[in-house]
Amino acid sequence: MRRALVLGAGGVLGASWTIGALGSLEEVTGWDPREAEVLIGTSAGSVLASLLGGGLSVEQLLNHQRGVIVEGDPRIEYDSDTSSGGAMPPRPKLGIGSRALLLRAARHPRKYPPLAIASAIAPRGQGSLDPVGSLVDAVVPAGEWVPHPKTWIIAMDYATGKRVAFGRPGAPHASLHDAVMASCAIPGWYQPVTINGRRYVDGGACSPTSLDLLAGEGLDEIYVLSPMTSFSYDEPDTVVGRLERRFRRAVTKRLLREAAKVRQSGTKVVMLGPGADDLRAIGVNLMDPSRRDAVLETSLRTSRAALEDALRGPDGDFAATG
Repeated sequence: MRRALVLGAGGVLGASWTIGALGSLEEVTGWDPREAEVLIGTSAGSVLASLLGGGLSVEQLLNHQRGVIVEGDPRIEYDSDTSSGGAMPPRPKLGIGSRALLLRAARHPRKYPPLAIASAIAPRGQGSLDPVGSLVDAVVPAGEWVPHPKTWIIAMDYATGKRVAFGRPGAPHASLHDAVMASCAIPGWYQPVTINGRRYVDGGACSPTSLDLLAGEGLDEIYVLSPMTSFSYDEPDTVVGRLERRFRRAVTKRLLREAAKVRQSGTKVVMLGPGADDLRAIGVNLMDPSRRDAVLETSLRTSRAALEDALRGPDGDFAATG
C-alpha cells in the first residue's frame, strides 16, 4: 500500500490539533506516519512533517507537546508556549509586504488565491522564526535535508506568488532549516525568509494543504490532516468567531476541490479537520498558546472517533470530528 501524509497549515493550535490527530491516526490504523511514501507539510504542518521525516515518532511529538521528558528523546529546546512569540504579532513595519506580487495580482487578479493577494498587501512582519529553525536543527543537522526521501515543504515566493515545494524534484535548493522557516513565515507577523536571494512566506497563502500536488503520483491512499478546514461546525457568539468560521468554510471548499483532482487517478483520500468540539477548544486565534493543552486533548478524543467512522464507511473520503 503506497500511502502519503499531508499536514496542513494552522499555527500554534493547528500544530497541537495535528499532533493529536496523528496520535489517533496511528492508534486507529496501526500505521506509522513515518512510513509515508510522501510527506507534505505547510506552515505548522511543515514543522511536523520535517520532524517525522527526521525520524521522530508520534509518541515523541506527543511527549514534547505535553512537556514530558523521556530519556533517549532528542533534546529540543523549543517551548511551545513562548517560542512562537505569543498570541499577537509584534508591531509590523509600515509599508506593504510585496509590491511585486501586488502589481502582478492587480494585472491578473483571478490568477492568485485571495490569501496570496492579502499576503502581498500585509505590512512587513517583524516576528522571528529562529526558534523554529533551532527546533528543526535539533532533529536534522543544520544545512542538511531531512532523511526521508520525499518530504516536501511548501512556501510561497513573495515576489511571484508561485507555490514552491522545497524537497520536490525541480524545486530551488534549500536547507530544511530555511525551508521550514519560510513555510511558517505568516505575512504581517513574521519576517519573510530569504533563500538564494528570493523572499519566501507561508505556503498556506497558496493552499492550506497543497494536496493537489499528489495528483498523478500513483498513490493508493492519502491521509490529510488539515487544522484550517472543517466538516462540522460550532456556533460562535462573537462576530470575529462567525467571520473565522466563514473563512474556514471557504478554505474547506478549496481542499475538497484539490481532493477531487487527486481522486480522479483512483487514489483514496481521507481528510480530517477540526469539528465542533475542536473549534470550541481552538476559539478564534490559532496562535494562542494558552489553549494548546485543551486543543491537544480534545483532538485525541475527537480524531479517533472520526477516523473510526470514516474508515468504516464505503468511501472514507473525509472524517468530520465533533
